[in-house]
Amino acid sequence: MTSLLTRPEHPRTEAPRPRPLVLIATFGGALAALGPLVVLLAVGVIGWFASDAGVHGAPRDGMRVGALAWLAGHGSGVTVMGARITIVPLGVTAIAAWSMWRLGHRVGDAVSGHGPDADRISDGERDLTVPTAIALFFSAYAVVAVMVATLAAGTTADPSLPRVLGWSLLLTAFVAAPAIAIGSGRAAIWAAFVPLSVRAGAAVAGAVLARLLALSALVFLVALALSFDDAATMTSRLHQSPAEAGLYSLVNAAFAPNAALFTGSWLLGPGFAMGGATVVSPGAVVLGPLPVVPLLAALPAVGTPAGWVGALMALPALVAAWSAHRTLRGRVLTWDRIALAGCGGGLAAGVGFALLASLSGGAAGPGRMRFVGPFTRDVLVHSVTACGIGALAGAAVLSWLAWRAARAVPQVPAPAGDPAHPGAED
Repeated sequence: MTSLLTRPEHPRTEAPRPRPLVLIATFGGALAALGPLVVLLAVGVIGWFASDAGVHGAPRDGMRVGALAWLAGHGSGVTVMGARITIVPLGVTAIAAWSMWRLGHRVGDAVSGHGPDADRISDGERDLTVPTAIALFFSAYAVVAVMVATLAAGTTADPSLPRVLGWSLLLTAFVAAPAIAIGSGRAAIWAAFVPLSVRAGAAVAGAVLARLLALSALVFLVALALSFDDAATMTSRLHQSPAEAGLYSLVNAAFAPNAALFTGSWLLGPGFAMGGATVVSPGAVVLGPLPVVPLLAALPAVGTPAGWVGALMALPALVAAWSAHRTLRGRVLTWDRIALAGCGGGLAAGVGFALLASLSGGAAGPGRMRFVGPFTRDVLVHSVTACGIGALAGAAVLSWLAWRAARAVPQVPAPAGDPAHPGAED
């Protein structure tokens, strides 16, 4: 048979045909939703078996709990024993966002060959590759969300489908869309048309926000470690088996990002509420009866905190100053644009933190526990002030150095008779 094969006279030079855009984006969106969902379904089944060795209920009950956890991470809210719980486990949301980012970046890389090339885009040719991929990505993700919410709608948990679709849209806009744009290479092309000062300000905003979140998480972990005995005592009161204790730890870990944002609101000054008529801030701590949750062991004691606690409020501004200085160092900008990038980036980071803080609260139970979360408006004012002033201070040092360097450059006089300077003497 091989003797019948003939060698081609010329090697094939045709490029491989790219896969259809519709297929790539749709499959990526569905896979981004199904990845975390399958993991939570498996955890639900493991938890069902570990709780009572499968004596009560069926495996589908554990899968239902995993599906409800996935929906809760998308803002659906659940009803437990007649009490509406709307606080979002941001740990689940972070996993969904990570899945969106990874799959969105791969989708962008796969569709990079579609549409016009960089030269044609620079010439002004319309390119709808990324918007089309984003729309298809969201459509597939939303279909999975609707199916999961529909299957769970018959339970007493009563998840909210509009809230799930709203959160899915937000995740697509702020996570999947940038990932697709970066993976496809369009983001680099579009960024070339953005002024350098704006790009520097965006870099400052990202650095300040990321380090402020890291600082908040670190302070929370330190507070929880110092109160480890209280957390262990709370856990022992529940009389759980080792397997149940492990599952309970996972549930608490899902709300750890919420606790970090609460801590950041506390560092900024306004603090947060842990139930109706309560306040937790550096100036005063007023609490009422609390549920047995180990994460709450990190709360400070009731009363007026020590004087040195108020000094911690300077940390967000110091972190913003250091982040802006580190980000802007080495960038070729004039002194005024350095100051503008630092101040603008700090203000944007403050707004971003306030938005995240507004998503971290909600109803955590009946009665007074319906009011849990940061005081969003006050957090917005304090975060914008702290991050804006701090970033401006960090950028001011570099701005002053750039101003001195510009003044140190000697001014070369124009030569006599220079046609470019008609005012010069012959």
